[in-house]
Amino acid sequence: MIRSGSCTIRTARPADVPALVDLIESAYRGERSRTGWTHEADLLGGQRTDADMVRAAVMHSDGTVLVAEDVTGVVACCQLERRDDHAYFGMFAVSPALQGGGLGRALLAEAERFAGENWGAGEMRMTVITQRYDLIAWYERRGYTRTGELTPFPYGDERFGLPRRPDLAFETLARKLG
Repeated sequence: MIRSGSCTIRTARPADVPALVDLIESAYRGERSRTGWTHEADLLGGQRTDADMVRAAVMHSDGTVLVAEDVTGVVACCQLERRDDHAYFGMFAVSPALQGGGLGRALLAEAERFAGENWGAGEMRMTVITQRYDLIAWYERRGYTRTGELTPFPYGDERFGLPRRPDLAFETLARKLG
């Protein structure tokens, strides 16, 4: 358990799944998400995740989900997955009411520390929707670089949302750790 400001950062448990699904949905989709700056509501409708997907991340044998909680409950999270020569970072969400206050930056730093110290990861990678210019810029300010490696959006798979435009794709961002 790590303390960051008024939050505690810890590893997620199966009992956290409902709160995590609600947090992720609130940060990315629907009207609640528009309170914060990280939403995808203009790009995608539908769901961002579901309980099965979150449960799989929490229980993944080569991964973990970190959660930040305060007196109100779970307020931020991220998924880490150990891969061949790097750690993958995803499912990053901060409560819209708390965005812009440094919590996301602290959780990202803890994720990088965790991956480097616990797994010996020399690099962190993630994928970001290419149209998320403000979010990509935020990661670039934290040392991530655009790789130019693009992956198509999974059109037709409603588990990942309902696209509002036909040109969505993911770009891999990477940062050396250590």
